[in-house]
Amino acid sequence: MRKASRLFEIIQILRPARKPVTAAAIAAQLEVTIRSIYRDIAALQAMRVPIEGERGIGYILRPGFTLPPLMLSIEETEAIVLALALLDRTGDTELRRAAKRVNRKIAAVVPEPLARTFSADALHAWGTVAPSPDAVDLALVRRAIRDEQKLLIDYRDEPGNVTNRAIRPIALIYYSQTANIVAWCELRNAIRNFRADRVTHCEARDDFFPGQGDRLRQVWIDGWQQPIA
Repeated sequence: MRKASRLFEIIQILRPARKPVTAAAIAAQLEVTIRSIYRDIAALQAMRVPIEGERGIGYILRPGFTLPPLMLSIEETEAIVLALALLDRTGDTELRRAAKRVNRKIAAVVPEPLARTFSADALHAWGTVAPSPDAVDLALVRRAIRDEQKLLIDYRDEPGNVTNRAIRPIALIYYSQTANIVAWCELRNAIRNFRADRVTHCEARDDFFPGQGDRLRQVWIDGWQQPIA
């Protein structure tokens, strides 16, 4: 989990608390070290988030603190609804479930006339729905991209040859028929695209590439502009 996400999650953990929450409890919930939580709490306090407490006792968020609301126009909300509908066409099972949850949350709070739009199912995305890949969990790939964690995959190429690859995933592209994993391939020592439906096995390695994701994505993007020989 990246630091920005952790800071947000710490506020969400402390917000409903009626008594101090220890750093150990927060660390266990976020699956990080206690030392990371101490640093994150200090960072939040430096940003004037009213967190009170100390090591060994716990932390509590002073009452009255709220994150700024996100105000969306009708057109912006409709854009989100349509994007969620498009997301439902991917083969990513976890994202499809998340899209439905977001849709329900939006539908529960929007005013008229958007409420009528929701009830009438007026916004649709049409087309082929990509099947979920059999041997790779796209949620695992997305987490590996966020955490800059290496994956070990067995990959079957177009002729049917299977190779074992250690990869550093940096992006995930959703097409109408399948998803492509963009990664640095340690076997080929280069950026490669792997079709998710050709991955026959995938597992996370206890090995990371911290700080390399952005640089590798730039290498990938720079390759788009290279002339075709």
